[in-house]
Amino acid sequence: MAERPVALTPPPGGYAEWLAELKTRIHTAQQRATLAVNRELVLLYWQIGRDILQRQEREGWGAKVIERLAHDLRAAFPDMKGFSPRNMKYMRAFAQAWPDTEFVQQAAALLPWGHNLVLLDRLPGPKTRRWYAAQALEHNWSRNVLVMHIENRLLERSGAAVTNFEARLPAPQSDLARESLKDPYRFDFLGLSEEAHERDIETALVRHVTEFLLELGAGFAFVGRQVLLNVGGDEFFIDLLFYHLKLRCYVVIELKAGAFKPEHLGQLGFYLTAVDRQVKDERDNPTIGLLLCKSKNKVVAEYALGDRGQPMGIAEYRLLESLPAELQTSLPSIEQIESELGDL
Repeated sequence: MAERPVALTPPPGGYAEWLAELKTRIHTAQQRATLAVNRELVLLYWQIGRDILQRQEREGWGAKVIERLAHDLRAAFPDMKGFSPRNMKYMRAFAQAWPDTEFVQQAAALLPWGHNLVLLDRLPGPKTRRWYAAQALEHNWSRNVLVMHIENRLLERSGAAVTNFEARLPAPQSDLARESLKDPYRFDFLGLSEEAHERDIETALVRHVTEFLLELGAGFAFVGRQVLLNVGGDEFFIDLLFYHLKLRCYVVIELKAGAFKPEHLGQLGFYLTAVDRQVKDERDNPTIGLLLCKSKNKVVAEYALGDRGQPMGIAEYRLLESLPAELQTSLPSIEQIESELGDL
């Protein structure tokens, strides 16, 4: 009698759980191995770049040495990619940009080489590069997402909303809440004109909720649109409701198609009270409100928030916005970066 195939043989008790655990351990080991290989490769590139810099400075070697070195290394290691003249110049620029060995080991070497090239090509100095490198590591950004955030000037917009968080929230939650909001928010992906109405914007944001969450930033989870609240028998509807996983609180977002007016905060404050009483769990922190408007007078916004007892922020949104012409001409496109990486 033929033996039953192994796959059809009933496993012993507890086998399925053990197999699942082994799969997880193997997957984790694979990820660690990949990260280790990447780290060693980036460190190698940095060391080569540093050697080129030092020898050019000490021996007075010219740029032609890079061409010669690229030829000799490719001849010695024909199966190893990355020794093109272009990439050798990137190694030199990489070492020149990061002379600090400790930072390279702890941050830059943890990013893929392609990410480091984006930081070199797209950003002007070490302070800005450090910030984007840290964000890319913390949030596990892909290279395309990193490029998008650089193009959208995430650094300049982060923590720029007008808020009363410092006075209304305890530290360090107030700092985290402030850094979680931007100004302005860019909704270019909606394809709407500046004349779009509130409901049109709201509908489009929900339709493009993945891009919306990416623009809001890490930690935001979508709860619902036009969320019903019954207060004393009357019905009220919140435009957009989110939950922030790091802040451990609900975030109410209200949209205004026009300029900010102080009376807008009265409606937002009412919604915050209703969510705190009807939706919020006792383990959640106080609900935060974000008013998104087409424009605002910063001084008026600061005055309006001054006497509000609830944590609120006010920020503008942009439906259509392009990079300045000088940046468009000086920054390489994603396609150019892709082409350069393909030559490595």
